[in-house]
Amino acid sequence: MLVPVAHGSRDPRSASTIAALLDVVRSRAPGLDVRPAFLDFDHPRLDDVLAALDRPAVVVPLLLGAAYHARVDIPAVVAQARRPGQDVRVSDVLGPDPALLDVAAERLARLGVAPGDPGLGIVLAGTGSSHAAANATVHDLARRWPLAAAAFATAAPDVPTAIADLRRRGARRIAVASWFLAPGRLLDRVHTRAAGAPVAEALGAHAAVADVVLSRYRAAAARPAIKADTALAEII
Repeated sequence: MLVPVAHGSRDPRSASTIAALLDVVRSRAPGLDVRPAFLDFDHPRLDDVLAALDRPAVVVPLLLGAAYHARVDIPAVVAQARRPGQDVRVSDVLGPDPALLDVAAERLARLGVAPGDPGLGIVLAGTGSSHAAANATVHDLARRWPLAAAAFATAAPDVPTAIADLRRRGARRIAVASWFLAPGRLLDRVHTRAAGAPVAEALGAHAAVADVVLSRYRAAAARPAIKADTALAEII
């Protein structure tokens, strides 16, 4: 069983996008039992889904980086909900899979631009985290494109700072690539701070994203089950 868990959002577009993505997952893995869950705001909550499990399951965080929710929140919920002898494993997060960066480039193409276009500076905009390593991952991804810089909705550098940096580096035009899985308030914040530059859509319900979800599921399913005391030790 696959239990994909998203953070959840007050913005209904987020849950709708997650639902559409999971429809693609089901279409690419017929017969797989897929039971979505959320950490906050939306339902069903992860602890409720885990409490109703009647078979082995893999929890796949629908997150692009290994920040607090992936490192602490999800393992804590799983450790607390797991019953003795229950086989529940937690996979790696979706990012930073190169296939997702390709999807971000495809979303840019809908704006009529592409990495490497003459004079084009690209901001790769993500949520941001207090966990420096998670932000560093986005910076590393941005370096894979010519004349690109990372920016964050909730951390430094923000989008205006990244745009100013790109202009100093010679960019004559700016476009913003979305390192967001789904639309919501934080991506809206990126739009408002983009100073009129076009902003690409979130990664969304793309076949390549669904394939990464399934790849994480299969990799975790092939590993030994995580023991409850091990999961707790990881949190501590």
